Amino acid sequence: MARVGVAGIAVAAAVVALATPSSAKGSETGPMGFTPISGSAYDPAVDLDAPWTVPVGYRQEVVVDEHDLDIYPGQHDWYDMNTVNETGRRAGRYLYSTHEVRGAPGGGSVSVVDLRTGEASVVAQGADWTAVDGIHWTPWRTLLVGEEIEGGRFFEIRLDRRDPTKGTAVERPAVGAMAHEGITMDAKGNVYVVDEFMGGSIYKFVPERPGDLSNGRLYALKVTEPGSSYGTGAFTWALLDGEAAAADARAAADAVGATGYARPEDLEMIGSTLYAAITDADEGETAGRVLAIDLKRREVSEFVAVGTNAPAENHDARVTGFQNPDNLAEGPGRKLWVIEDNSPSDVWVASPDRDRDGDADELFLFASLGDHTAEGTGIYFGKDPRTLFVNVQHSGNGNDKVMAIKKGR
Repeated sequence: MARVGVAGIAVAAAVVALATPSSAKGSETGPMGFTPISGSAYDPAVDLDAPWTVPVGYRQEVVVDEHDLDIYPGQHDWYDMNTVNETGRRAGRYLYSTHEVRGAPGGGSVSVVDLRTGEASVVAQGADWTAVDGIHWTPWRTLLVGEEIEGGRFFEIRLDRRDPTKGTAVERPAVGAMAHEGITMDAKGNVYVVDEFMGGSIYKFVPERPGDLSNGRLYALKVTEPGSSYGTGAFTWALLDGEAAAADARAAADAVGATGYARPEDLEMIGSTLYAAITDADEGETAGRVLAIDLKRREVSEFVAVGTNAPAENHDARVTGFQNPDNLAEGPGRKLWVIEDNSPSDVWVASPDRDRDGDADELFLFASLGDHTAEGTGIYFGKDPRTLFVNVQHSGNGNDKVMAIKKGR
């Protein structure tokens, strides 16, 4: 049985029904416990530097914006994805962000802000880089980033051990050339990536030696026993031709019959489950969905989907619903946080699948973006479980920014 907490909306199993506001249960207690907001921000925000509708008891603040660091004068800086330095002596102090700028003078970039001092700078930039998107912190204290273009490259940024605001990028072609966005890892050091474009696949890279991404084997997910909806069911990892994948991972995946999805944009690993945000509508779908890929059982299921445990959105009628999931983050209590790629961008929280039926037990609406020309991106929790980082990309006031939504006044 699944429940949805959107004040005034409820879903039970695959049935959508209206409920009284008093029946909208809040998310479980904990560092980010909250009562769901009443609905999407269909009315535009008055203050675009405080554009989020957030639950009672929460506040929003700018972490870094184009007043602090203007990498691309005269245009948006396109803050995209975030991570902190998750390990090491100063873990959690530095927040790294990619910038999804295309064809800009100076090339694509990765920036960093010192969360203690507020000082911001460019940590790495390439004159021939473009649309730098996903980012991930490795256990060996480097950054993984990729380009979201056809045949996009994958880079590892080695940070200066004495000054983690400076780094040197090394290309890692063995991970595959594709439209990179989501990047995550498992406990064994394997890297998971996606081809973000329509029909793209989900990949697993197994390095020959842990911590060395220069060589290894690249696989693509292939559903072998289809389930009740497209792209679900039992799966295997199909080995790709490494040389071919380094030139064109999509062609290499197609050659082995790998499963393609409607824009698999982001990935998040929680325990032994890999979550994938499918932004557009796959066959038989209408609004995008989040998949749960059980790596132990080798089974793909729909974790969040309209008609299963999420309400359908009707923008014209101002009816709040789940639409175009984009970025994912693990939050306190192993809950999955989801942000949408639409207007207004909503932030949802999905509870774990405790009854083991494949889908989230509960779904709650946490926040909504009132800057209607912008997109919310890069949701992420660092070392503080009471702080959610989220970006405002291509903002209506021309000031792209990283924001923090925090519990407490």
